Amino acid sequence: QVQVVESGGGLVQPGGSLRLSCAASGFTRTAYTMSWFRQAPGKERELVAAITSTTGTTIYADSVKGRFTISRGNGMNTVVLQMISLKPEDTGMYYCKAVRWPSTEYWGQGTQVTVSS
Repeated sequence: QVQVVESGGGLVQPGGSLRLSCAASGFTRTAYTMSWFRQAPGKERELVAAITSTTGTTIYADSVKGRFTISRGNGMNTVVLQMISLKPEDTGMYYCKAVRWPSTEYWGQGTQVTVSS
């Protein structure tokens, strides 16, 4: 049974940093891609960053380029999102998605990030 678990959210002041972690268990092989999405109240869920397992290629939303970094964690099917220079508009529920080849998606329950003074 596949399970995706996020951790590391919390309350931080503007300009601060947070590190989110995601672990996907139950895969028999490396996930095809792992991604972070976020959803603010009253808004649609949006892609924040993604990384592929084959080439390590990363993509970012324009709003987070230069401030967020997605990388593979130490374990198989783990991913880290390092966030710096956080802004109030980064506030939202952050979700991790793991994709098993070719397109089966697994989502975590989310971790809350609040940027406020």
